[in-house]
Amino acid sequence: MIFPSASDDLSILTIDAGILLGLVVMARLLDPLRAKDRVLFGVTASAFLILYALWRWNDTLPPFALSAESLWPRLFISFEFLAILYTLISIVILFRSTDRIAQADAAQRELAGSRGYPAVDIFICTYDEPLEVLERSILSALALDYPNATVWVLDDTRRDWLRDYCAQVGANHLTRPDNSGAKAGNLNHGLAATARESNAPVILVLDADFAPRRDFLKRTVGLLLSDPEVAIVQTPQFYYNADPIQHNLLAGKSWVDDQRFFFDIFQPAKDAWGCAFCVGTSFVVRRDRLDEIGGFPQQAISEDINLTYTMLARGYRTWWLNEPLSFGLSAEGIPEYITQRARWCLGTIQVALLPNGPLFGGGFSFTQRWHYFHGVLNWLCKPFMVLLLVAPTIYWFGGLPAFEADYLSFLRYGVPALLGQIIYMGWISRGRTLPLFMEATHAVTCFAVTATLLSAIVKPFGRPFKITDKGGDRSTPRVHWKLAGIFGLIAASSAASILWAFISPYAASEISSLDFFNLLWAAIAMLIAFIAFLVCFELPRSGDVFETDEPAWLSGEGKILSCRLVGVSPTSVRFSGPAGDALELAGWRYQIHLEGLGWTDISMVSRSGHTVLARLEPSAEQYRRLVVRLFSGSYGNIAAVASLRGALAGLLRRGFRGA
Repeated sequence: MIFPSASDDLSILTIDAGILLGLVVMARLLDPLRAKDRVLFGVTASAFLILYALWRWNDTLPPFALSAESLWPRLFISFEFLAILYTLISIVILFRSTDRIAQADAAQRELAGSRGYPAVDIFICTYDEPLEVLERSILSALALDYPNATVWVLDDTRRDWLRDYCAQVGANHLTRPDNSGAKAGNLNHGLAATARESNAPVILVLDADFAPRRDFLKRTVGLLLSDPEVAIVQTPQFYYNADPIQHNLLAGKSWVDDQRFFFDIFQPAKDAWGCAFCVGTSFVVRRDRLDEIGGFPQQAISEDINLTYTMLARGYRTWWLNEPLSFGLSAEGIPEYITQRARWCLGTIQVALLPNGPLFGGGFSFTQRWHYFHGVLNWLCKPFMVLLLVAPTIYWFGGLPAFEADYLSFLRYGVPALLGQIIYMGWISRGRTLPLFMEATHAVTCFAVTATLLSAIVKPFGRPFKITDKGGDRSTPRVHWKLAGIFGLIAASSAASILWAFISPYAASEISSLDFFNLLWAAIAMLIAFIAFLVCFELPRSGDVFETDEPAWLSGEGKILSCRLVGVSPTSVRFSGPAGDALELAGWRYQIHLEGLGWTDISMVSRSGHTVLARLEPSAEQYRRLVVRLFSGSYGNIAAVASLRGALAGLLRRGFRGA
């Protein structure tokens, strides 16, 4: 088989160009905030995907036989169809969306006009996080603008220094004799202990690294109590640092973290279906509802989603308030990032297998069940990324095509489906997705998630809860050789496949259409694997520095000079302007006036152009106020929408810098 005629090529390319133009026009004219527009665009994208799936099933599979040539394509298409099914269900879910900000506004006004604010117990769950991480959550919780809240630090490693710190700043410290039940067990111990003390009707749960915004409780408590069917009000997770993929690709300001689409777009859609779920931190829950179900469920390591579905079985819902009300520390390293995703995968599977869970238990509606099935599919289709990366190499060196198709057929059926999904996802996510970068993000975790799924077949329960390590020294480069070896091998074998197609002694005098299709596939796999390969070489991290642009004043040598504050951290400041040029460096001491802190001592460190770096030397009280200011209000420190130009620029800089 050789290339089809040039007229065939031109005809199909013309059709694809027309489809591309039509999709771009739809994206410009339609509004993702309008329900009818979401349905129209979603149906259009789904139609292209369904046509592709029908073509794959009818025209690209060899006759069935008990041979590698027959079974390999069927293994591939099985996981591909899981991914297609997941995408189609996602589009249906995204037909709907809800926004509870107006409800929260009304509930906040009603709460302020009532006789008093209901008491709140704040649970901060901690295992082995260092003080530099914990203090952000503790101090911000203590600074909440709410008249009747008690902070409880649930310390599951029984640290004396943490007990002393809590006593110093005014928080309560709770421990238990063992770690049974992991996080859920820790929460249940706190639930029982506080029932004998404060017994507040509302509980706010925070992970050790999440700092709540000052108005968190005023925004959520009234909403929680506004409807007796609501047991939980969940808010999204935002991060003040770049995750390891953003950081290692130099894309912290141009590529969003992989959860932004889920939190900002998907959960409001699930809420509209009545199926939003708890995500483990930054949520408020009614104590009486917890007592009714026997506390936080401990049967699975994902106590958060298990909590939501246990409540759903009793007729209680989780509401999603899509507002940046807390800020946490994203996983800082690749091992931690992968461990976190693998834990979420295992927890989702565990909840699915519970006798009283959403797939096999009673009390759930059909909608609630298929929503949970969709969540399971999210993990079950991850092995498809593994197959997608290795398929070209298997074709070129093993002679086994994943499916039998020429490039012209793929242009006719595959390209419209790809264009539909890429443009639809960018439109519905409002700029939170980018092709290639999204695939590379999934690639980083696909092998670990696949291994987790395989192990769950043998032993889904009984494995220990693995926390995500956070904090510590990240100032030196790190290389994760095992993972780098996997992606390096895939990238190299894909490149070798392309080379082999031309220099192999068995190469045909003319490249067949099937060969050409697999050449393009090998090039894409090589690019995705190479991006994942770069991510495995971790760049050093400095402390959390928050960019800003605000006026400040310097005092020294009998003068007060104005400057512009351009960066601040708990231990340093960067400022610019003529004032910086006039000051001595090399350890000279001055004072800087910062909003909310007053005059604070600084020691000069270095100058770069008109920008001066100085070491900040606040008093103990100033330091605490600064921590609260930085970490409880750090919205915007990381990109909220993606920029293809910026992401590509970061990728090129990283590529030329080298691994």
